[in-house]
Amino acid sequence: MSQIEDPTELFKQAVTSTMRAISGDDELNVSFGRGKPYIQGNRARIPLPDKGLSEVELASLRGTADRFALRTRFHDESAHRKYRPQTGIAQDVFDWVEEARVAGIGTYLMKGVGQNLNAQLEEHCANHAFDQIDDQANAPLGEAVGMLIREKISGIPVPPSGRQVVDLWREHIEARIGDKLEALSELMFDQIEFSSVSRQMITDLGLSDEWGEENSDGDSDDAEEQSEDMEADAGDESSEQDMSSDGEMADAIEGEVPVDMEAMEMDEADGEDEAGAPPEGAGDKNWLRPKENPYKSFTGAFDEVVFADELCEPIELDRLRGVLDKHLQSSQVIISKLANRLQRKLMAQQNRTWEFDLEEGTLDSSRLPSIIIDPFSPLAFKQEKDMNFRDTVVSLLIDSSGSMRGRSITIAAMCADILGRTLERCTVKVEILGFTTRAWRGGQARELWLQQGKPAAPGRLNDLRHIIYKAADMPWRRARRNLGLMMREELLKENIDGEALLWAHNRIVGRPEDRKILMVISDGLPVDNSTLLVNPSNYLEQHLKYAIDQIENHSKVELVAIGIGHDVTHHYRRAVTITDAEQLGDAMTEQLVDLFDEESNRKLRLVKQRDSASR
Repeated sequence: MSQIEDPTELFKQAVTSTMRAISGDDELNVSFGRGKPYIQGNRARIPLPDKGLSEVELASLRGTADRFALRTRFHDESAHRKYRPQTGIAQDVFDWVEEARVAGIGTYLMKGVGQNLNAQLEEHCANHAFDQIDDQANAPLGEAVGMLIREKISGIPVPPSGRQVVDLWREHIEARIGDKLEALSELMFDQIEFSSVSRQMITDLGLSDEWGEENSDGDSDDAEEQSEDMEADAGDESSEQDMSSDGEMADAIEGEVPVDMEAMEMDEADGEDEAGAPPEGAGDKNWLRPKENPYKSFTGAFDEVVFADELCEPIELDRLRGVLDKHLQSSQVIISKLANRLQRKLMAQQNRTWEFDLEEGTLDSSRLPSIIIDPFSPLAFKQEKDMNFRDTVVSLLIDSSGSMRGRSITIAAMCADILGRTLERCTVKVEILGFTTRAWRGGQARELWLQQGKPAAPGRLNDLRHIIYKAADMPWRRARRNLGLMMREELLKENIDGEALLWAHNRIVGRPEDRKILMVISDGLPVDNSTLLVNPSNYLEQHLKYAIDQIENHSKVELVAIGIGHDVTHHYRRAVTITDAEQLGDAMTEQLVDLFDEESNRKLRLVKQRDSASR
């Protein structure tokens, strides 16, 4: 089969040509992989479709590509930052209103693009379980405003999974800004004027106290002058560029735009190293980081550490375990292969062995022919010796965030099941943990912060949920059913990795075993919208780096990380990145086998000592 006949290559070709035509940038670098989608500058990464995707799922994937291309052409990031509120819900509203503007342009220019964008929005709402929100306090105002404006501009109704959130806020929104919604469709090609109306809507919604110092009333005159300057600079160029591309965009959608296959191959080569993450500024070892970190939580009163069987009724837990068992049955050959490989390695290190070529001891039967030929042949004996296999405990810490939903969490549950059984069979203690949050976009911690007048720099603003699927001393037969909880989609929310890492570390650091191993499985950096809206954008990531530093450089616990579609090698000293969840079983087994290899660990200790000395 030639490259052009490969369905995957046809998909790449169609998406690449469409994105370049819509964006108006023939140099746009489009790569494809299993990581999270992103666009940064003129580089974009789009997920590859899994086999058997439905038409709706494919439309959603194309919607992601269309959205990125539209933002490249019709969105000025510097202007957006200039007029954007500094913190809080106002910032969220402003971002989503701009998203609605860009989506409205795409729908106006091309009906097919509008359908793709709507499919992508439907998937976003479904992934965040918006249809299960029944309280206005838990419904995100920013996304409700954005979806309502999008509906007004495009004429396409809010997708079913998002209607609940919009309906909870609809009366409140229309009562305050309803008179401004109708006029927005006439302004969608003018980002500056649209932003001006957005700011007024935010004020009318009662969020003007969140503008921040740079957007205070005293600066309004300057803002107006700057707005006029930017309009004068951008007006002619944007109108000429934006409105002249209808024919080109239509051709791209129909597949009539030629594709630079050489450039596309270069894009793919570049993307292989990125593993789904946005391009890093430098390839330095980020584990050489400061030992201080100002991270804090606003309150820990609502956090919980809970056993899996406490989060689900026994009947439902049995059903979920049955779902997991069906997945395990379909992969029985692979499971047996991985389990046997790991067991052979561990048992070989635990069993006693022989030392050969000795001058005394037990006669080595394999040397009998040489003894018969030469009775005085030396070194013909052997002696049994014990292997130095240290008592070990392994902790598996699994990211249970919303982005793991679907195949990733299923494979993680399967691998945890395999390793749990195999390690216990090898008399290695194992515990299986998960981490997520109790709510989307903040829970009771955020409500308390609002009640106390929204003090500045509150720190973490969500309620942690740390889950114990299997404790180290819990027999496998008792913990087996608990792993079914991972298959419950409503469990998966947001992820605060740094605190989860320290929690898992503290659970095993005081255990009596000689050797302690902590394996982290994650598909991205920590994300909690409630926290990041009112703290620096790298707040959670910096704390994750701090937690890694504490464990790798100041603890006897051996830390290893596996990133699914996300490059974790810049953060962890010992790490591997995989592009597909299907590779997780091999990666976990390989890492554990490598950890039990004493020669490999000796080399790692030398590297660790050298890095510590360079600090």
